[in-house]
Amino acid sequence: MSRCHALIPAAGVGARAGASIPKQYAEINGVPMLAHTLRAFVGAPGIAGVHLVISPEDEWLDSLGKQVIPAGVKVHRAGGITRADSVANGLRAMAAEADANDWVLVHDAARPCISPAMIAAMIDELKDDAVGGLLAQPVADTVKRADSAQRVAQTLPRDGLWLAQTPQMFRLGMLADAYARFPEVTDEAGAMERAGHVPRLVAGDARNIKVTYPADFALAALYLKDHS
Repeated sequence: MSRCHALIPAAGVGARAGASIPKQYAEINGVPMLAHTLRAFVGAPGIAGVHLVISPEDEWLDSLGKQVIPAGVKVHRAGGITRADSVANGLRAMAAEADANDWVLVHDAARPCISPAMIAAMIDELKDDAVGGLLAQPVADTVKRADSAQRVAQTLPRDGLWLAQTPQMFRLGMLADAYARFPEVTDEAGAMERAGHVPRLVAGDARNIKVTYPADFALAALYLKDHS
């Protein structure tokens, strides 16, 4: 029977977040953001193992220690220049203990508001799918395309538009092959699409935000307080 593994790429510096340290180590509600993310996967039913990919030059993880890394999380100092590099390197590192037919849930370290319930619901919906898929949210707002002067160039119909989230859940072998062929993509679904597959969209939760800008920390703190 295929197992499910989590892969968390966390080798970036998060320059747009405005923090003095890589944003995955910035605190939210007194706890490093990365710790919130890892705890959700460690506590999720159906996850056989959690793998964290960090930069070989990471100087923060060792000093924070158990404050960040729950028991059982495997750390790989295999991060690359891009997110795609880090994920591809992580998939190779996982191959020693995961089968090509096992599922891998790739999740951004900067989405700390994911919950075990969201993860379990996603696994339940995709476990029998031929391809896999991703959490996403239907676009609710009117979408505008800007010109070079930041004026409205076009109003886009929002029908059928979704905002991609993570986790993105695919078979390890298929995903590794797709990344090897299309390393320029920005997410797992993009690699699978380029490889000719059609990922399934699974309705996610609006609280599963990506912490990108300084104001996002306050919103994440509010959502995480509701989790506790």
